[in-house]
Amino acid sequence: MSRIQTVLQTLKGQGRKALIPYITAGDPHPDRTVELMHTLVEAGADIIELGVPFSDPMADGPVIQLACERALKHGTSLRQVLEMVKTFRSRDDKTPIVLMGYLNPVEAMGYEVFSDAAKAAGVDGVLTVDLPPEEAEDVAPLFAERGLDPIFLLAPTTTEDRIRAISAHSSGYIYYVSLKGVTGSAQLNVDDVAEKVSRIHALTSVPVGVGFGIRNAETAAAVGRVSDGVIVGSILVDTIAKNQDDIEALKSSLVSLLKPMREALDELAS
Repeated sequence: MSRIQTVLQTLKGQGRKALIPYITAGDPHPDRTVELMHTLVEAGADIIELGVPFSDPMADGPVIQLACERALKHGTSLRQVLEMVKTFRSRDDKTPIVLMGYLNPVEAMGYEVFSDAAKAAGVDGVLTVDLPPEEAEDVAPLFAERGLDPIFLLAPTTTEDRIRAISAHSSGYIYYVSLKGVTGSAQLNVDDVAEKVSRIHALTSVPVGVGFGIRNAETAAAVGRVSDGVIVGSILVDTIAKNQDDIEALKSSLVSLLKPMREALDELAS
């Protein structure tokens, strides 16, 4: 059983929901990423999604696009991201790490080389936005052999047949994109999310994490009531942008955002 599966199963047994924050590796500077990862854990993160910066992040809105630009300006590469995970693991061997990004850097490194390096670094899951399961037949076995959970996206428009197909290739959790559009866009409709996640749960036993539109404790709790985990990204990345020149203020701001979400999620179990 992978670290991701272990954490989610433990939380389920406690009646609790996972808090899964996302940050972009290398933003605001490569030297700060590991420090920020530990801050996320201290604030209550159960799993961390670590974005691999890419020059054309097509699923992401302007907030995360700018984060990728800042990281790439400092030369942050996929190999450097793996080194960050390895450094993080020297202090934390429990918190699962999911690499989230796009196919090109992985292809450039080579699937087998990447899979070996990710396992060696301590990565637990891989979410490649532009790699659908139908095209992952050569990649998924490499991940599975190395204990890496392949994580795929579901959208509000995903059909039931496709939900079944995607869940058959997924492990760890499924990432349900709660909004049509890019990250950081539109307003979350919790009733719509509840209806869709209920349908997904009826079709798969894989846990479902919900992302896009989670901005505060209230929305985190609302989504936590109907899902297995809450994924928080743009609001954290925006906070990094606003405090990039003051690391202590940045860490304090991240904690101020995440701790109320953690508390709101934990109240659901009481």
